[in-house]
Amino acid sequence: LAKTNGLSALALTDHDTVSGINEFLAKSKVYDIEAVSGVEISVEHGKSSIHIVGLFIDHNNQRLLKLLCEIRKNRDKRNNLIIEKLREKGFDITLDEVSRVAGGESVGRPHFAKILVQKEYFSTPQEVFDKCLKRGESCYCSRTLPAPRDAIEIIHQAGGLAFWAHPMHRVEITVHYVDRILDEFVRYGLDGIEAYYTTFSEEQHKICMQKAKEYNLLISGGTDYHGNNMPGIKIGYGYGNLKIPYSLLETIKKKKI
Repeated sequence: LAKTNGLSALALTDHDTVSGINEFLAKSKVYDIEAVSGVEISVEHGKSSIHIVGLFIDHNNQRLLKLLCEIRKNRDKRNNLIIEKLREKGFDITLDEVSRVAGGESVGRPHFAKILVQKEYFSTPQEVFDKCLKRGESCYCSRTLPAPRDAIEIIHQAGGLAFWAHPMHRVEITVHYVDRILDEFVRYGLDGIEAYYTTFSEEQHKICMQKAKEYNLLISGGTDYHGNNMPGIKIGYGYGNLKIPYSLLETIKKKKI
């Protein structure tokens, strides 16, 4: 897909697992795509979670692998609770079905949503989240997450750089909130901020670019492509004509060196 869409580089940043990295790196050579090994880690912050992306990680780092294993164990506990709540609501769904759809060791809410759409309970995955699975809805279940400081520290120990992913992806997020998080996370060693993102308005993009400048942070970008779990998002281009300049990666690599 990356080759077909004319991309020069691609990062694989699965949630809470690096199990796809070896195959990803091997295939990148076949298709002549510059590959960046990564991971996306959800961290606990107050009553919400924030996503931290690690780029250029050593995916064999033992401390990183231990952290991801613990996160997946907690995710598994949460998934069992979600199944119970969904079945209580009358939805015909099993954990075995969800695991088969996930096809890997990290099973999450998008996989629940995919099955519920396939069974025609809902029209779109987003509708599943809005009516069942997002925070505050009837089938939402929280899970234990690592602290921001710990995730950033472990990404660094694994030789990577830590970026705050899609910092303004929710409409209620304000500039004040972004400043508050950056004031804290920069103290922990945050390296960058994702200023190019699928759902960002031009104004949100400008705000993130300005904050990167104010806090002396690197800039990254991503479409947050999830395959057919999030239909409509095109790899490398998001929902529309999002284009992430290669110069961002060049700057990141200079910092990495």
